[in-house]
Amino acid sequence: MGDERVKTEAMQILGMFQVLPRLVVFDLDYTIWPFYCECRSKREMPKLYPQAKGILYALKDKGVNVAIASRSPTPDIANAFLEKLEIKSMFAAQEVFSSWSHKTEHFQKIHRRTGVPYKEMLFFDDENRNIDAVSKMGVTSILVGKGVNIGALRQGLLEFTQNFTSSEKNKERWRKFSQKPGSSQRDEQQ
Repeated sequence: MGDERVKTEAMQILGMFQVLPRLVVFDLDYTIWPFYCECRSKREMPKLYPQAKGILYALKDKGVNVAIASRSPTPDIANAFLEKLEIKSMFAAQEVFSSWSHKTEHFQKIHRRTGVPYKEMLFFDDENRNIDAVSKMGVTSILVGKGVNIGALRQGLLEFTQNFTSSEKNKERWRKFSQKPGSSQRDEQQ
């Protein structure tokens, strides 16, 4: 499936959702491309997973910002590959550094840089430990098996919508509760 066909299908999927994430964050190794950067040379010409580029372009065309969170110990190679693939400028935030924090540090920096709340982010990664840690921050996180693809995008948007809708309903319930006479929240405001 070519980039344009993937982009068209991704645009159709994105169009089915009333609420979209404000920011979609991608890991690099085994999520965007099928290798570890540290096992490659900057001189090589990298390849993305077949559907990655079309998905990135669809998100951008829909006005959804994209970012990178990678624990690569070779950020120089990762950055060289992003340049060669002509996608580096697409990313609103690029946090590529070695870390023992399971990406939580990456997301704190992305949040500070973009101002996007965690609950308004969607994240794709190939490692369960990163998915678990980042999910606890409130980010909808999707484990990918063989790179980001249309199926992962659809799953991510479904889960994001469910999480976002649930969060908004809870906020509304709390707002109504705090307006009731005798509520400690209401009494404190008076």
